[in-house]
Amino acid sequence: MKIFRPFAFKLKNQRHAARVFFIALAMLCFLFTALLCGLAQGASFDQKPTVSGDAALEAHGTKFFIADINGVVGVPLEEHVRNVFSAIGGGQDSVLIFKMNTPGGLVDSMSEIISAIAEADYPVVVWVAPSGARAASAGAFIVQAAHIAVMAPGTNIGAAHPVTGGGDIEEGDMRKKVTNDLTAKMRSFAQERGRNAEAAESMVTESASFTAREALEKGIIDFIAADQDELFRQIDGQVVEIKGRHHIISAENKDVTRIEMTLRLKALELFSRPDIAYMALLAGVFLIILEARSPGGFVMGAAGGMLLLMASYGLRVLPVNFAGIALLLGGILIISLDIVFGGIGIIAAVGIAAMLAGGLMLFDAPGAELLNLSIGFVVGVTLVIAAVFLLIIRLIVKALRKKPASGLDVLIGERFKISGKTEQNFMAFVHGEYWRVLPLDPQAELMIGDEVEVVLVESLTLFVKLIRR
Repeated sequence: MKIFRPFAFKLKNQRHAARVFFIALAMLCFLFTALLCGLAQGASFDQKPTVSGDAALEAHGTKFFIADINGVVGVPLEEHVRNVFSAIGGGQDSVLIFKMNTPGGLVDSMSEIISAIAEADYPVVVWVAPSGARAASAGAFIVQAAHIAVMAPGTNIGAAHPVTGGGDIEEGDMRKKVTNDLTAKMRSFAQERGRNAEAAESMVTESASFTAREALEKGIIDFIAADQDELFRQIDGQVVEIKGRHHIISAENKDVTRIEMTLRLKALELFSRPDIAYMALLAGVFLIILEARSPGGFVMGAAGGMLLLMASYGLRVLPVNFAGIALLLGGILIISLDIVFGGIGIIAAVGIAAMLAGGLMLFDAPGAELLNLSIGFVVGVTLVIAAVFLLIIRLIVKALRKKPASGLDVLIGERFKISGKTEQNFMAFVHGEYWRVLPLDPQAELMIGDEVEVVLVESLTLFVKLIRR
């Protein structure tokens, strides 16, 4: 008689678990592919910015450097600006042109950027472009800090009233202090650059906004340029005073170089965009729930935690409505409870509706007027992520409820007839192996030929209850 001891696998239903794992992995691959595709083209992982361009044959011409200030003004853009100034060095024959399109951002990052512009030993031009771009909030301060301020037709500037991450600053001494400090900063740069200080102040005190034409008429900017060629024509011959010295800009024999943001900073900047921060928040919470519902791995939990960290970074630099965040998280919780406790989908529909409302309210806060997410985007992202989540969680629940296909637990509930007996024990041939059979009730008596059902499995022994004799 040969007895085989079965392997005590703890993982139930490996086939379904593997299917769930690969679906989750595919979801992660999709998210990270979307992240990489969202990065702007051309960059390196270096800490130094990428420099590229076409140098003119005449080496004695002015060196023009062009860099972008796009997206929310935060730590990534602040570091990018520092990298730009570091790459240029202290050459006094240089001119730096920042091409800007921003809805605003952090006051601390803005202060670092305008300080770097003020300390430059060469002219710094800020050009709000292309048509449709904006220099809102913190961007308005950066424009005023520039030695030459330019806007393209169809752009706007202003709405620089200070707000916090949760909305407008409450009335009181703190609001007065912050507003007065920023007003003085705006007025100081406008006066230093010979611009209209009163109109510049109104962008802070009254949240005034101006089109390119209005900004030129009020003396907030120096001129309008529709494209790069016109920009060079306009600044050619301009005289700029820097630290008590006059610099004449010559664009006749120019050497133009473009400085790109590094890939690392682009990735950080990407998560400070409202649409990406919203997607990362949803996906991160869903993945954490999936990991908690089906523990034993680390892929979903680690990815979800990373996405939540990146989302929190993005929400930190964006004015958000906390009621929107509460609705988002509440909707996700409702969907999870509906699935876990076997709902029929009605409660899950309520959860999806809460998520939609939360997404639409997320950036509905003072200071976030220029950060609105489109209804189509919120609806599309919410439905897609909710559908994927529903699919995965239902597969997990189905796998956990299904009878095990391997291991000792598969014998629980198995019915068979006692086929033999040794000197001390009854025996049965079950699943190709001989097992010792004992009654779960010590008072019960078994006989060869009795039909029994397995109640407990310990080592090589099946504890059974009598079905019929």
